[in-house]
Amino acid sequence: MKNYTLQDVAELIGATLDGAGADRVVGVAPLDSAGPTQLAYAQSKKQLDQVEHSHAAAVIVDDVFPMVAETVLLRAPDAKVAFIRALELFVSDSGAVGVHASAVVASDAEVAADVTIEALAVVEAGSRLGPGVRIRPGSYIGRNVHIGTDSDIGPNAVLLDDTVVGERCRLYPGVVLGADGYGYHWMEDHHHKIPQLGRVVVEDDVEIGANTCIDRATLGETRIGRGSKLDNLVQVGHNTELGKHVILVSQVGIAGSCTLEDGVVAGGQVGIADHVRIGARTQIGARSGVMSDIDPGEKVWGAPTRPIGQAMREQAALGKLPELLRNFRRQEQELAKLRDRIHQLEQQSTN
Repeated sequence: MKNYTLQDVAELIGATLDGAGADRVVGVAPLDSAGPTQLAYAQSKKQLDQVEHSHAAAVIVDDVFPMVAETVLLRAPDAKVAFIRALELFVSDSGAVGVHASAVVASDAEVAADVTIEALAVVEAGSRLGPGVRIRPGSYIGRNVHIGTDSDIGPNAVLLDDTVVGERCRLYPGVVLGADGYGYHWMEDHHHKIPQLGRVVVEDDVEIGANTCIDRATLGETRIGRGSKLDNLVQVGHNTELGKHVILVSQVGIAGSCTLEDGVVAGGQVGIADHVRIGARTQIGARSGVMSDIDPGEKVWGAPTRPIGQAMREQAALGKLPELLRNFRRQEQELAKLRDRIHQLEQQSTN
């Protein structure tokens, strides 16, 4: 079990200790449930009452948080950053290094000395695993796969032939890289499969969430740019290219041959049609449907997508439709009465 003095914690997270600092801490917990050996975090002075009644060993706050007489505080210029650093102190150790007896590793696979391959994992011929790589239980590493230094491949992940994963990447359980792209051509009376001969390349510092699938290219590469973060249940089609630091939230689906430039953010359940280019730093609202190219820096929403201001106005107008419809029907009734009255007057005048 990891444990630190409060003074240790203060130095490691870049905070100043406000109060007695002899106690030791062994973890981090929510503000309302933290015990005397745990740290907690307060986002703002709105939580002052909770801080005053907290049983935590210390509470991480920003520099301008009010004084609290009975609670030890860890004050930092950016409390959120200090909180993240505190969480990092208590990340569990990865465990033993080595190859489990039940793992199957091809004789010509290149495996660095400090690689860990856990139970029932398979590493096929020609693959290379760099220093510090960890392959979790049940994972399959196909032929000629290259995994860079300190990358962590989660349980039951599948990296098919020729896949490249960079350094310090994290793949969560059930990820599939390099399955065939979804390519068919109608031939006479059937959908004929187009061979998929390309590969998947994942650059450094990428995280890929559970059960996400990234298809190999038909020819060339499907590429995930450095620092990108993909949530659970994301689908990336063949020959798609993600730039650096792209964010894809859960259930985003991207069709083939798309380009998402650096810093694009797509909210949950966004769907992107094939052969679309999305400019750098674009933000796409949840459940949007992207049918055409988007210029850099745009904020869009809706299906099909349009500028978010326009989409919000349209959404607000939709909320007024029932009232507008009632008014329209009332006006129709009034017009009908007016027509009837005019008709009556016309008949009276002719008589």
